[in-house]
Amino acid sequence: MSDLLRIAIVGFGEIAGRQHLPAIAKTSGAALVAVVDPVKTPPGLPHFRDLQELLRDGPEIDAVALCTPPQARRALAAAALAAGKHVLLEKPPGATVSELTPLIAAAHEANRTLFATWHSRYAPAVGPARKLLAGRTISKVTIIWKEDIRVWHPGQAWIFEPGGFGVFDPGINALSILTEILPCQVFVKSAVLDFPANRETPIAAAIELSDANGLPIHAEFDFRQSGPPSWDILCETENGPVMLSKGGRQLRDGNRLMVDATDEEYPALYRRFVALTSDGKSDVDLAPLRLAADSFMLGRRRLVEAFED
Repeated sequence: MSDLLRIAIVGFGEIAGRQHLPAIAKTSGAALVAVVDPVKTPPGLPHFRDLQELLRDGPEIDAVALCTPPQARRALAAAALAAGKHVLLEKPPGATVSELTPLIAAAHEANRTLFATWHSRYAPAVGPARKLLAGRTISKVTIIWKEDIRVWHPGQAWIFEPGGFGVFDPGINALSILTEILPCQVFVKSAVLDFPANRETPIAAAIELSDANGLPIHAEFDFRQSGPPSWDILCETENGPVMLSKGGRQLRDGNRLMVDATDEEYPALYRRFVALTSDGKSDVDLAPLRLAADSFMLGRRRLVEAFED
């Protein structure tokens, strides 16, 4: 195997072009050598219509980054692992929780890396927030995660199909940060899910969570935001509020600004992927996915007006 991690992106949609492509270019020890997509491809790279065509006719690769909608990822990951390739899974890592278990086993059997990515955990303020909160007593957590679907997911009809997660596609980013910064395991207590009359997944959700000590956690997700997005997590502590904002790029301790940085999540994510493949390890944390699944299991369905993109 080459010292350079040769990567193929599978599924060249908006997130692949906006985040994965430039992040790989910034990552020492990694190179993008091919793209798999039925239609789209950046110029100057070998293009294949499906993964099997790449594996059969394409250049030598060491890894695939699966950026398709989640409904397709299990079969693609299984095929890549069977072919001896490392696998990076965009979030959420799959359409269901149970489909990840055989992939973890397959990666172990093949001695290959399986990396279920939670890119928001790599936002620059998340690590400092975790360290700050480790020395505090948290009395309440409030999550407000709202954005305009027409701005952030234009024309992505799959997000409202079964397995597409609806508003939990961005909301799971908040859950990934929550499970990273809190010291104890978190549980879903109840949820109210707003389903448009013409869609199969929710456009908004209100969720009540808690840890084993009874910490109250309230989360609101909504795709109907107008104007700038709200990606905020407020932790109330005995020494005042700790606020993570801008999706984890900004941290305030009371009125004091602790971190205010640019978005470097995906370069950090790919540095992690290179390190994992070099060390022969996998990283598959399913905690955020379980919380999303539990919200669907416990959620009370509420019908709202039809949504047209």
